[in-house]
Amino acid sequence: MSTAALRLAGSDETRGLWFGVLGVAIFALTLPMTRLATGPAEAPQLSPWFVTFGRAALAGLLSLGYLAWVRGPRPQGRQWGWLAASASGTVLGFPLFLALGLRQVEAVHAAVIMGLLPLVTAVVAAVAWRQRPSWAFWACAVLGTALVVAYALLKAGSSLQAGLHVQWADGLLVLAVLSAALGYVCGARVTAQLGAPRVICWVLVMSLPFTLPAAGLTAPAQPVQASAWVGFLYVALFSMWLGFFAWYRGLALGGPVRVSQVQLLQPFLSMVSAVPLLGERLDALTLGFGLAVIATVFLGKRASVDTRGAGR
Repeated sequence: MSTAALRLAGSDETRGLWFGVLGVAIFALTLPMTRLATGPAEAPQLSPWFVTFGRAALAGLLSLGYLAWVRGPRPQGRQWGWLAASASGTVLGFPLFLALGLRQVEAVHAAVIMGLLPLVTAVVAAVAWRQRPSWAFWACAVLGTALVVAYALLKAGSSLQAGLHVQWADGLLVLAVLSAALGYVCGARVTAQLGAPRVICWVLVMSLPFTLPAAGLTAPAQPVQASAWVGFLYVALFSMWLGFFAWYRGLALGGPVRVSQVQLLQPFLSMVSAVPLLGERLDALTLGFGLAVIATVFLGKRASVDTRGAGR
């Protein structure tokens, strides 16, 4: 590969990582905003089912307008299959399994399993794109995941009297992780041909025949607090729509295997955002683990990834 080609590839990877960071920063607010939308168990607001289907339906209607405005190319051939697979993971599977799981376990418990998302995404991407990451890359991915899990376990020790234990809700959270990884990789597969905005818009439009009626059937029958609607609007406009503009662009530029590791920052960004929203405090443990995770992402960026088989 020529020097110019190597320089261009490096530039694309850097841009991809920054787009990935932007997407993760947007997604980081999903947890506190979902908490505002659904409310605690003792004072429920919007149902998890309505939040799941309603946010996808609203984003889908906005996507119809966007596609009519840009008048871009329509998906062709096998692209429809990739989009359908992405929809099954990001529009339906992930938000539904996550919402159902969080009704049974506390968020700190769920964070232990959700911290595995970057590693699972990297594995799915490596298989789907036929890439061969180096041992150094895998070491950084495993180390970063271990740091996230260790942090969640340490924080859980002070908030869960019975400790962490496996229960059926954990299976739902694992399904959420697998769904998200599948959706991310399948969406990135066609981003280079359609563009990031069109990918998420087509994914949402394809889902409308299901999400729109489901949202109507699960709509709240009783008044809810204004804060619940604020949370719902955020997860619909940003978590379900605009965030994917940046995220899929990042995956396409930098490659899903490498950019997926930026997700390791998401738990800590969520905690930072929870300070003004939920009145929580940042402590030395959070800052220390956050810096350590950032270091693994930086080292993972420098590790080699063999992409000669990608896309075949």
